[in-house]
Amino acid sequence: MAEVAYREALRMTLREELEADEKVVLMGEDIGAYGGSYSVTKGLLEEFGPDRVMDTPISESVVVGCGIGAAMGGLRPMVELMTINFSLLAFDQIVNNAAKISYMSGGQLNVPMVIRMASGAGSQLSSQHSHSLEGWYAHIPGLKVAVPYTPRDARGLLKTAFKEPNPVIFIEHTALYGRKGEVPDNEYSIPFGEAEIIREGADVTLIGYSGSVYQALGAADILEGNGRSAEVLNLRTLRPLDVEAIIGSVRKTHRAVVVEDDWKFGGFAGEISAIIMEQAFDELDGPVQRVCGADVPMPYAKQLEQAALPSPQQIAETALGLF
Repeated sequence: MAEVAYREALRMTLREELEADEKVVLMGEDIGAYGGSYSVTKGLLEEFGPDRVMDTPISESVVVGCGIGAAMGGLRPMVELMTINFSLLAFDQIVNNAAKISYMSGGQLNVPMVIRMASGAGSQLSSQHSHSLEGWYAHIPGLKVAVPYTPRDARGLLKTAFKEPNPVIFIEHTALYGRKGEVPDNEYSIPFGEAEIIREGADVTLIGYSGSVYQALGAADILEGNGRSAEVLNLRTLRPLDVEAIIGSVRKTHRAVVVEDDWKFGGFAGEISAIIMEQAFDELDGPVQRVCGADVPMPYAKQLEQAALPSPQQIAETALGLF
C-alpha cells in the first residue's frame, strides 16, 4: 500500500490505461501542455505525445461530440471537462447522443468513453463553478455515474470506467484532489454499484458520496462524543446505486440521514430517501432526514460558502433529533 493524493491516483490510472491500450486517447481543454486544471494529466503529453493526449478548443459540445465519434469509431476516449457546470454546454451531446446511441441502434453501436468532470464547492470558485449536479446525470438511462471519495476509490472506479462498453460520467470533487489516502500497489478495480461502509455504527446511518462522506465522518465523531454510534456509507456510484447496502445499513441502525452538497429541492438525496421509505419503512424509528446545500447560488466569500454547505455539526444535530 502506498499513500498518494487523489489527483495522483487518477493520473496513475490514466497512465496505465494509455500504456495498456493504444486505443485509449485523452482529450480536453488544457489537459496537455498545462497538465489539466487540477494537475491530473500533468506530464502525460510529454510521455505519450499529442496524438494520445490532445488539447482541444474551448467548445465543450464539440469536445464531447468528437469523443462520441471516436468511441463509435473504435477508440476508447477519455474526455475531460474542467468543471461540471461546463458540461451543461455539452448536455445535448451527453444526454441525447452518448447515452442513447446503444439503445437506439439496438445494441449494434457502443460508445465506450469516460467523461471526467470536477464538481462541488469549498474552493471559493463562486456560483458558476461550484455546482453539484451528479444527480442530474444519474437521472439519465444509458449513463453510469461514478463519484469517488478516497484515492483508492478514484483509481479503482476509473479502472472500471475504462472497461465499460458505454458512457461513464466520472465526477471528482474539487476539494478532494490534494487529499491523500492508501492505494494498493497491485492493479485492482472497484465494481460499479458496490457501496462501502467506511465506518461501522449501530444507531444511525449517515449516507453520502464524494465530498459529503468527509462531512459525514466529521458528524460521526461529534455523535460519538454524544454517546451515539453512526455508520457512514460511501456510495461510490450513483448509477448503478447499491440499494442493498443502503437498506441493509438502515435495517441495522433504524435511522438514516442523507448528506449531499447539492440543493435539497429535487436533489438526489430525495431519491435515496424515497428508496428507504419504500423498501424499509417498517425498519425506521424516525423519518429519513436530509442535510443538503443551501437553496442559493454558491457565494464566493469563504464564510458564506461554508455556511451554504452541509457541516458536520449540522449533520450531527439532525441525527440527534431522531432519538
